[in-house]
Parts: sequence; C-alpha cells; structure tokens
Amino acid sequence: MATATAKTPTDRGGERSASGTAPARRLGPLRRMWRSSIGKKTVMAVSGLLMLGYLVVHMLGNLKIFFGADEFNGYAHWLRTIGEPFLHHEWFLWIARVVLVAAVVAHAVSAYQLSRRDLAARPVKYAHRKARTSYATRTMRWGGVIVGLFVVWHILDLTTGTVNPRGQAGHPYENVVAAFTTWYGNVIYVVAMLAVGLHVRHGFYSAAQTLGATRAGLRRGLSAASNVLAVVLTAGFLSVPIAVMTGAVH
Repeated sequence: MATATAKTPTDRGGERSASGTAPARRLGPLRRMWRSSIGKKTVMAVSGLLMLGYLVVHMLGNLKIFFGADEFNGYAHWLRTIGEPFLHHEWFLWIARVVLVAAVVAHAVSAYQLSRRDLAARPVKYAHRKARTSYATRTMRWGGVIVGLFVVWHILDLTTGTVNPRGQAGHPYENVVAAFTTWYGNVIYVVAMLAVGLHVRHGFYSAAQTLGATRAGLRRGLSAASNVLAVVLTAGFLSVPIAVMTGAVH
C-alpha cells in the first residue's frame, strides 16, 4: 500500500527539516560571528583599538606644533610623502583614511545593533539603576555621537579648510593657529576632547575584557591604564588650543 509523503517546509537555502520545521539558514563562519553578540563586541573592540592607536599617533604629531612652524609644516609634508616612490603622493594618507573610516563604521554599526539588541531583550526599564555606574559608562553612546560629529567638523576645519578662518592648503601650522583663535572653535574642540577622554577610559577597559583580559589582577591594571591613557590623551590634545589661547603658540 502506497503511503503519501508529507512535504516539509524549506528554509531560504532550500534544505528540508526532518521534524517538519524550517532549519536555520546555514551561515558562513564570518557571518555567523557577526550575527552573535560576542562577534559584534569583538568587532567593536578591534575597531576601537585601531582608532585608539590612531589617536595616540595623532596626538604625538600634534605636539610637534610646540617646536615651531617649520617643524610642524615639515611633519605635515612628510605624512603626504610616506611610501614614495613605491606609493604615489598622499596615497598612504588615503589608505589610512579608508581604514579609519571602515573602523569607525564597523564600531558605530556594532554599537547601534548591540544597543538595539539589549533594548529588545530588556523592554521594561530597571526599577532601580546601579548607583555606582560611572559617568563615562552612562554617557558612552552620547560620547560616541559627539566624537562622530566632531570628526566631521575637524575635517571641514583642518583638512578641507571649509570652516577655517584661514583655510590655506600647505600651511597647517597657520591653519591650526587660526582655528583656535575663535571662541567657537575652542569650545567645540574642548567638549569633543573631553568626550574622547571619557570614551577611551571606558572603551579601552571594555575592549580588553572582550578580547580575554578577565583575570582579577589584570583587570585592576587595565582599569588604571585606562585612566592614565584617557588623561594623557585628553591633556595632549587640549594642550594645543590652550597654547594658542595663551599665546605660547602664535
């Protein structure tokens, strides 16, 4: 006697399930990692550390302004010639910019999706918030928004010269001094650098934990290193506008 074979639903990949339910679509390892929370946290950690490395190098380069216009302008010119003659003029800068933009996008998208996932898992707000939650932790998202908006301003100010009072290509020292002779330029920069410091203080510690630094003693060392790194970066970046405002750099 012939028996009818029940048709089972299929998933989008076309595979059938013996239980009659559609199995999850088979994903590649990278896609599977990206869909997981730990994968998104890892992307945030790696991209954040990449941006942190850029900040350290950028701050050290900024401090060359204290050695005078010739030193600072010479450094800016050198950045455009790195890799020559193998690379064309400014190719290194453009490669660095593309990598940095990719890191920023990956960091922002991961943060947004993790935030949405956290809200979906916890639709009802906690009745009592943790009293000891740090200011940097509570403002991590807004700090990221402030830094993102500042990056746009910074490019318009010192890269394209669009909003710079001087805005002359080939004169970075003079452009930096001009940028910090306006009250609004100083306010924007100071607020952004304070946000950067808070973001680094919390982000560096979180990234290290995500990447496996979980031992108690190591966590204490990383917490102290996060504080020191945040203070050094904030002070280093703010030293330039303060020097212009006080006349030390003119």
